[in-house]
Amino acid sequence: MARDGAGPDFIEALARGLDVITAFEPGRAVMTLSEVAAATGLARPTARRILLTLQELGYVRARGSGFALTPRVLDLGTAYVRSMDLWEVARPHMEILSARTGESCSIAQLDGSDIVYVARVAVPKIVSLAVQIGTRFPALQTSLGKVLLAARTDAEVESVLAEPSRSGLTPLWQPGPAEREAELRQVRARGWALTDEQLTRGIRSAAAPLRNGSGEVIAALNVNTHAAETPLERLVDHHLPLLLHAAGEISADFARLEAVPHITRAAVAASP
Repeated sequence: MARDGAGPDFIEALARGLDVITAFEPGRAVMTLSEVAAATGLARPTARRILLTLQELGYVRARGSGFALTPRVLDLGTAYVRSMDLWEVARPHMEILSARTGESCSIAQLDGSDIVYVARVAVPKIVSLAVQIGTRFPALQTSLGKVLLAARTDAEVESVLAEPSRSGLTPLWQPGPAEREAELRQVRARGWALTDEQLTRGIRSAAAPLRNGSGEVIAALNVNTHAAETPLERLVDHHLPLLLHAAGEISADFARLEAVPHITRAAVAASP
């Protein structure tokens, strides 16, 4: 369907194709043609042509009487990470951090009022929330989100948090404006963030900012722990210094990468 405010260069067909892909939300792994049409507001013939096109391109496959996404859709998300060279720069440092802490570590960026995970090194542990590339959570209740929000002005934070979350999760911690502002002031003052079962039971983590060569916060890095296994003191006294060191190394490497010509970036990112 046509979008209000779309300019003369807006490609409606492309927008409709993306609408179809994003219609496959959690709990909707397989959707019939009618369900896709209803979820996107498209006419059935239009939805059918888009689904068949996506199937031809390898992004969708037929499953029974419906359709399902294929793993190729992940290419659309990882293309963003690869385009920034962030994963290539961060990966070796994240692997070291995970090995030294025995915990999973992740990188996320802000998307509206949510964080979205864009890189991850995981260890096999049972946790209450499954996390993978593309997972989103409400930003304010995560250590990653606190770091990213703290890099914004108060007015920007107000505007960002006014957007509804698309995560589908209702967090435990629901602070008022004064408590929220105090929390973000503390993050700005100490340069890192902590969350202790504020998103959901059992999740405890610390996060630090990742910066580019201009000092701008471009993402956040965290170490995630299970509250029943890792006391708060161990997270702060042992894991946090390792996290801050890794974040500093990633930021420095990313700044160096930005300073070299694009054609040599792959070699720089691959160097130890």
